[in-house]
This record gives sequence, C-alpha cells and structure tokens, in this order.
Amino acid sequence: MTRPVDSRPASVKEWRLNLYLSEHDPETTARIVLDTGDNVLETCAEARRNPYDTAVPEIGDELAAGRALVALGRELLRAAAGDIQASGARRRARPPRSGRPGSDRTATKEPHGVLPRS
Repeated sequence: MTRPVDSRPASVKEWRLNLYLSEHDPETTARIVLDTGDNVLETCAEARRNPYDTAVPEIGDELAAGRALVALGRELLRAAAGDIQASGARRRARPPRSGRPGSDRTATKEPHGVLPRS
C-alpha cells in the first residue's frame, strides 16, 4: 500500500499494560496497570468460584481479567471526559438512543481516577 508523497507518517505511541492474576481458591484477582507514558491507571477485579462447581482456574482468570479490562476501559473514558472538560471544551448532550429505557437522559460527568506519573 502506498501513500501520497505529501502525507505525513502516522504518529505511533506505545502504552504498556501489565495484567497480574493471582488465585486463592475459590477467588481469582486480576490487577491491571496501564502506563501511557504520561499517566498510570490501575484497576482490579475479582472472580469467585461457586464451591459446588468444578475448579477450572482458566475460567476464573478469564472472568477476573475481563472484569478488570472493562473497569480499565471505564477509567480511560472518565479520564478523557476530565481532560476534555479541563481543556475548556463545552459538554454537549448526547442524542437520545431510541428503544432504550431512559434514552432521553444526557451523559453525566464523573471524576476520573488518573494517577500522575511519578
């Protein structure tokens, strides 16, 4: 694939994500640390096996890691919302989503939990 001569190369950034899993049957804990180079975000989540279920450690790993990743995604969205507000951008109401209860609500501002890089 070629690109036009006058276009600039894409900017590339690398973010480091470490996922730590620890299992203490019947609980599995996932801890994620994301280093963006400017900030560090950290999330944790757990999964607990029902004592009557067969022990399959991979399932606990998948559940705990998936939950921690979802939490990290929420933290990133909160951080972006805070950065947008701090930049002076005006907040716009979201258009309603049809067919969903409460679709006439607008997005709410939540504080973000970004840790400054030390």
